[in-house]
Amino acid sequence: MSSTNPPHQHAGQPVTPEQEAQQLKIAWGALFAMVIGFFIILVDSTIVSTAMPAIMRGLNASITDVVWVNSAYLLAIAVPLLITGRLGDRFGPKNIFLIGVVVFTLTSLWCGLAPNIETLIVARVFQGLGASLMMPQSMTVITRLFPPHRRGAAMGLWGAVAGIATLVGPLAGGFLVDTMGWEWVFFVNVPVGLICIWRVMAKVPRFEVHSHSFDWLGVALSGIAMFLIVFGIQEGNTYNWGAINEWVSVPGLIICGVVIFIAFILWQRFNKAEPLLPLKLFTDWNFSFANGAIALMGVAITAFAFPIMLYLQSVRGLTPTQSAFMIAPMAVMSLIMAPLVGKVSNKVDARVFAVPGFLLFGGAICAYGLILRADTPLWILLILSALMGIGSAAVFPTVSMTATRDLGQSNAGAGSGIYNTTRQLGAVLGSALIASAMEARIAQEVANTTEGASAAVSGGFSEGSMGQAVPEFLHGAFSAGLGQSLLVPGIAGLLGAVVCLFFKKRIDSPPAHTAAQNTPE
Repeated sequence: MSSTNPPHQHAGQPVTPEQEAQQLKIAWGALFAMVIGFFIILVDSTIVSTAMPAIMRGLNASITDVVWVNSAYLLAIAVPLLITGRLGDRFGPKNIFLIGVVVFTLTSLWCGLAPNIETLIVARVFQGLGASLMMPQSMTVITRLFPPHRRGAAMGLWGAVAGIATLVGPLAGGFLVDTMGWEWVFFVNVPVGLICIWRVMAKVPRFEVHSHSFDWLGVALSGIAMFLIVFGIQEGNTYNWGAINEWVSVPGLIICGVVIFIAFILWQRFNKAEPLLPLKLFTDWNFSFANGAIALMGVAITAFAFPIMLYLQSVRGLTPTQSAFMIAPMAVMSLIMAPLVGKVSNKVDARVFAVPGFLLFGGAICAYGLILRADTPLWILLILSALMGIGSAAVFPTVSMTATRDLGQSNAGAGSGIYNTTRQLGAVLGSALIASAMEARIAQEVANTTEGASAAVSGGFSEGSMGQAVPEFLHGAFSAGLGQSLLVPGIAGLLGAVVCLFFKKRIDSPPAHTAAQNTPE
């Protein structure tokens, strides 16, 4: 199937309104095709959580085993992200995206057919690799297809899709598990993936590729460093932040990862050929601070979900589907507001939206933490969820556009890879932090309730009964502990507002009519 090529013009050459309209038609068609893949990646990050109890029963797996189903996916996304952004520059974002969709679709089928937990974990690793190939390419296409003054609306669509995925994932997971079985949370990706392949082949144009040298040593150093750091953070609570065996400890893994990452940075600094990570990108003030902001957003949005879902199901007795409806206002408001923010965000100082957005998002989570009790009215939680949605809609399009706005065409893929890696590492860090905070605060609150219940409940909480109903006499202690743990993501969100204060205001506007630098491969 042939793909449409954008108008063949030189960068910066003036175009007529008719030519710009044709270029935008191609750009929007390409973006709509690629966000299908972006959508299924995000859905798959949340849909599996709902199915975990059913997976445990179906495959006779322990809680530790089933946690790896999610951890393997997150790690497989995070580790190669820096590489996959550069691959898009080298071989074309369309080609890399299509390879990623094919891998993701085939491994989704493999996941659903897995006969045991070990096979499922391995399949999830390859599914994460497919997602990692796809993830940076959508932002690269926005940067390379849309002229600067049109990118705000494109980022708005990108943010809206994230909002829809946040809503669809938990609801779809509950429905599929209840009606068809846990396997279908993976099988559902197959038809969606096939549709995505068809639309990308038809609608995404081919881009000019940059035939530069490829930094294989940089690939190895960055991959090993990120794996060690992410594994250490993700598994820290499993080993009580101590020894894994007689030779290896969690702190040792993290320290080794940091040392190897420093070696990677030094190699990038002194590499005379083209480095994998162009350090010159970080001379762009806004790019550097946007990465810090999105890392804090990754911490906040990931760390928020687990304690709230545990509270709603184990303390308030809601079903997974009912619990998903309790956080649905966040997704609905994000869906409504993100396109509106995106349309105007490129016309104003990024701080106008990003700072209040982070304050609203982080402040709402802190409010959750301060009011969470066994009998907190549910309608208050719905209002806070809606406020979080408005805040996230103000954050995602503006921070994303600020990160990529001033990157050149040749650095689009590397910049997108760095940005997505930063967000993913923030998410993994948030997951580790909230697990530690929840266990510590719940154990303390339970101990304050009754010494006898402390050992039994804190042990059961960390091992196997996390999804089971909490005894009524401990509802107050669990609610208080979960509320206190929510201050971790809340503070991360508030810190995001501080980081965004350092964004530099745009001095001048880009030309209204310039052609994007896209030519047939």
